[in-house]
Amino acid sequence: MIVVLGAGESGIGAALLAAQMGLDVFVSDRGKIADHFIQELQLHHIPFEEKGHTIEKIRQAREVIKSPGIPPQAEVLKKASEFGIPVIGEIEFAGRYCSGKIIGITGSNGKTTTTNLIHHLLTSARINTVKCGNVGVSFARAVASRISSHYVVELSSFQLEDIVDFRPDIAVITNISPDHLDRYDYDLTRYAAAKFRIGMNQSSEDTLIIGEIDAGLEELLYEMAPSPHKIKTGPGRSNLVCIDEEELLKFDTSALRGKHNAQNASCAAAAALAEGIKLEVIKTGIQTFVNDPHRMEEVGIVEGVRYINDSKATNVDAVYFALEAMETPVIWIAGGVDKGNDYSQLYSALKGQVKTLICLGVDNTKLKASFEGRIGEIEEASSMEEALQIAQKKALPGDTVLLSPACASFDLFNNYIHRGEVFSAWVKRLKNE
Repeated sequence: MIVVLGAGESGIGAALLAAQMGLDVFVSDRGKIADHFIQELQLHHIPFEEKGHTIEKIRQAREVIKSPGIPPQAEVLKKASEFGIPVIGEIEFAGRYCSGKIIGITGSNGKTTTTNLIHHLLTSARINTVKCGNVGVSFARAVASRISSHYVVELSSFQLEDIVDFRPDIAVITNISPDHLDRYDYDLTRYAAAKFRIGMNQSSEDTLIIGEIDAGLEELLYEMAPSPHKIKTGPGRSNLVCIDEEELLKFDTSALRGKHNAQNASCAAAAALAEGIKLEVIKTGIQTFVNDPHRMEEVGIVEGVRYINDSKATNVDAVYFALEAMETPVIWIAGGVDKGNDYSQLYSALKGQVKTLICLGVDNTKLKASFEGRIGEIEEASSMEEALQIAQKKALPGDTVLLSPACASFDLFNNYIHRGEVFSAWVKRLKNE
């Protein structure tokens, strides 16, 4: 019997694939399973339990598939180890049954934009492809659907921790910067090593595309992934796609903006070229690409003031890229649940353009202290409406109001999507007044 631990999108996808492969499968979740997932399990006659794990069921498993959100030190995983039961992740499991080509993307920032852009470029070249993994549907669900020849898979460090033999034909590492360090004992090298596992099983027939990675970490990458053909992109230059220092094309008519998106576009273009897509198709694809919401999304211009929703920027590096891309005076809305941020990394990106910082959160003490004396005005708000009312008063025609929080959203919002939606809805109402 296969036991799937965790009944989110990842676990349900693994259960559906296991059932399709004729395997005896049981799903167990420590919490409450969402109603729509329960309906799927019942539709496919897959037994399950919620609000706790039955250890005897775990003991009967020949293999356990864990969801990426379950930390390695979880008690249920310790039990599986005691019983001598192999534990793998959903990515590893789905990879066993994937007959198509796999393009895997990981990195600290930009991986979703890069995943979306690669998917768009392949689709523009009329290649049958699906995006999945950490974005869209789970990899296992996509494989179970058997509708694609190519799988563009976004991969988090948590997902890569649990691979054994998973091997992408093309792997992309956009960049490495501090994130989720509480999972890795605040050791950047351990975090990077988890990301670098994406290339550990690749052979000389495969391709590894390398974005912005520090020289010290690059040495670790080469140790962990010695075999694939390596392509370096960048360095990031505004409106230029560069591969191995060569300027490939401009994307000044694209909705993408900033050096970080030039880097993302370079990684995506390198992947498309490795797949044999013509340069003209790539150029057109980059120009026609529309990114997902909450990622440097321009949501409106009201009375000459531009409003940008970058709610997905939940770490310092992402905010650095956003501020660096600004070409006008900025009213910056930031704050939320601090993740151990070092805000001093943002000082050079201020460029004297940030005229007002609006701290949006339950506790703004650290954020205020970090920028006192470095930004002309610092205001506080306890709701998005209050923050935007302050921004509206401070902004002049030609200014930009930028929501780029550098923090998690859970003090005032359900998640970064909810935070961005509240921001965008307020701006749209303002436009219609």
